[in-house]
Amino acid sequence: MGQKVHPHGLRLGIIRTWESRWFAKHSNFSTLLVEDAKIRKVVKKRLQHAALSRIEIERKEKAATINLYAARPGIIIGKKGAEVETLRKDLKALTGKEVYINIREVKNPDLDAQLIAENIAGQLERRVAFRRAMKKSMQITMGMGALGIKIMCSGRLGGAEIARRETYMEGRVPLHTLRANIEFGEATAHTTMGTCGVKVWLFREEIIDRKRGPVNYHPDYKDGKDARDTREGREPRGPRGDRGPGKGRERSNASA
Repeated sequence: MGQKVHPHGLRLGIIRTWESRWFAKHSNFSTLLVEDAKIRKVVKKRLQHAALSRIEIERKEKAATINLYAARPGIIIGKKGAEVETLRKDLKALTGKEVYINIREVKNPDLDAQLIAENIAGQLERRVAFRRAMKKSMQITMGMGALGIKIMCSGRLGGAEIARRETYMEGRVPLHTLRANIEFGEATAHTTMGTCGVKVWLFREEIIDRKRGPVNYHPDYKDGKDARDTREGREPRGPRGDRGPGKGRERSNASA
């Protein structure tokens, strides 16, 4: 029997964190779990043309915050924000709670495993040769700076009567190395000959710094401070007395 483990689940608590972040008592845990699945299903169906990479759900007592990572945020927002407001009202009716939606752009879709898988699946549906689609995606991804990529397609490839599986790999994809940031994505191509599955493993970087936070967690604010003050390459602002001569209190005392 195969001993396959999901790359994200294997790295939880090490370099990744959960995509649903909330706490519930035993009595209503199952209700919220099913609610999460419904939210993901509705959002994925409504935004299938927005190149949606992943959905994060954070809950408070009577509210839920949904973070949507997409390569085409304009499709989600709609004209003057009409589409996202409609989506928010529908999710509020589904959950019975206040819902807040944050939309975050995926700057480089060629370095996102889920979007690569969906792109290949779309090409298979348009009857592009599967080898060409796989090799072109690998070439583009490696050119963008990835350390390694593995793509697997299975099903009636090329319209063959007997289903088979084809795998291509470039670079290295160390699945057993826990500090390796490996993204995983899967998609299904619905062709006239049947369905074809696409799986993508993408090795982006190796996390050496243990103090670094989870690779899939990007808060806007850290400990109540503006995220701009702690961004890379800029030190946090010190107390007023440390801002140099002629500034702050020293300047006001001199003028007095």
